[in-house]
Formats: sequence, structure tokens, C-alpha cells
Amino acid sequence: MNDISVDEIQKGRENFLAEFSRLENEVSKQFVGQKKILREALVVLTAGGHILLEGTPGLGKTLLARSIAKAVNGKFSRIQFTPDLIPADLIGTEIFVHQFGAPQMEFRKGPVFTNLLLADEINRATPKTQSALLEAMEENHVSVGGVRYPLSEPFTVMATQNPVEMEGTYPLPEAQLDRFFAKLVFPYPSVSELSNILKKNTKSETELQEINPVLSAERLLTMRNFAFTVPITPSLLHDVASLITLTYPNTPPFPGNLHKLLRYGISPRAGKALILAGKIFALLDRRYNVDKEDIRIAIPMVLRHRLVPNFEGLAEQLTPEDVIKNLLEHF
Repeated sequence: MNDISVDEIQKGRENFLAEFSRLENEVSKQFVGQKKILREALVVLTAGGHILLEGTPGLGKTLLARSIAKAVNGKFSRIQFTPDLIPADLIGTEIFVHQFGAPQMEFRKGPVFTNLLLADEINRATPKTQSALLEAMEENHVSVGGVRYPLSEPFTVMATQNPVEMEGTYPLPEAQLDRFFAKLVFPYPSVSELSNILKKNTKSETELQEINPVLSAERLLTMRNFAFTVPITPSLLHDVASLITLTYPNTPPFPGNLHKLLRYGISPRAGKALILAGKIFALLDRRYNVDKEDIRIAIPMVLRHRLVPNFEGLAEQLTPEDVIKNLLEHF
């Protein structure tokens, strides 16, 4: 049981909802339409996870990340991933400096030392550079020259990528994919959404609504800590664990034997992400307990980048959405 009184729960929930809504409304000033994508991105941000945004060029991936960064009053860095980018461009490097008449090594921090890092077109850099983020995304620090440097709190990577079949892209390594809390896929806008986008983006600079900071990094951490207190029943925890193990190769027959078409099973990290997202979705539904439906809402965004078909699965044209649909039917 949580050692929180009913009054504290109600006050914490109302504060959470008010601040989440304020952040959502502020970002919506410039990020038009795609309300589902926006909400999911803010859920991941609140949970302390990293976000992978995928879509064809021009659908607003970078705009979303930049708008969120403006609305959260913290440090923001952006780096454009290109084939010639090297790990030191991200992390930083040691240089010789003259101090008190003698040369010494000094570490100059890179753009990863921030609260929100926009890794633009992450899959246009080489795998070596992509992997430079692994330690930062998992452990919130980087190591250079045998010295460990902590990152700021909160720390979130919002990475955009073009579909892997597009020219000049490198697939992200499985280890890095798994470090992303969620993958959000940008659909093409509807006619009404596109009309609003065109209306808003053909105005003069003076007519555009400016995004103002409405949430501090400290308040974001407070929201996160409160969300973590939302209880989940042992039976639902067991259901989530059972869902994860269904994708393992040596498990009882998965409906349709789809697990045999996957390259590997889903990691425990994904189960943690499902539960944390479920807690935040519960709060957004004005509840202080996780329901099965909260987990179901989180399943597509948390699992789609972790369900990688093997050779046989590719031959049968298996997609992550096929597996997700099957999982939802049996959860």
C-alpha cells in the first residue's frame, strides 16, 4: 500500500492533470492535429523515457520535439545526425588547455549534457555514432577517459528517423531500439488537419502564437514521482509478465505461432515501460489505479519497435502491427 492519504492523492492527481493539460495546450499552439501523437509523447516524457518519432519528411516530427522543448523550461540541445558525425560530436571530447603555464587535459561537454536532446534523423548517422547514446540513454551518464560524467535530470532523448527503406538510412541496433520507451509513427494528416496546418503555417511571424515555458524541469520530476505511486494489482502485473513471455521462443504456443517469426523476445524493460505508461494513462482518466485498458492503450507505442521479424517472418510479410493485434486480442 502507498503511504499517501486520500487528500494527498486527490491533490496530487488534480495538480498532475492541470500541469499535463497546460503542457498539452501550450504545445498545441504550433503542433496542429495529431492529438494522439502529442499525448503519447507527453506520456513518455512524464514517465522519463526516450521517444523515437518515425515518419516521412515534413510531417512535423522535429516541430513536435522543438515545441515540447520550448514548453518545458529546461536545457535543450539539437544535433543533426549525418554520416560524418562522430561520437565526440555528441558526448564531448578532452582537449589540451594551458593552465598555470602547464598543458592539462580538460573535458568539453557535448550537446548530450542537456534536459531534452533532439536527435534529428538519428538513422542517418553510422551505427558507431548511434551507439554513442547507449550509455547516456540507459544510465544517465557518459564515460570519457575513464571518468564518469552525470547528465542532467530530467534527461530525455527525442529522436526522429525516416523510414528505414528510404535512401541514406542505417537501421538502429536492437540494443538501442530497446532503450526507447516508445516509438510513435506519424500518419499522414486528414483533410481537416492539413487545412489547419496550412492555415497556421502560412501566417506571418508576428501572427504565429509563441510557445512559452509552462512547466519547469523540477515540476516535471514531481509529476513523474507522483505517477510512479499509482498502484497496480499483482494480478495485472502477472498479466503484463505473461504478455511479455508470450514473445519468447521457448514458451507455450503463442496464438498463431507468431513468436516463431520474431527475431527475439521482448525485454523486461518493455514490461516496465508498459506499467509506467499505464499509470500515467490511469491518471489522465482521473483514476488512481491501473486498469487493464490502460495497458492496452500503451501496448502499440511501447512494443512496435521491439517486435522485429526474423528471416521467416519477413518472408511471410509479418509486421509489428500484426503481432500487436494478436497480443491485444489475447490480453
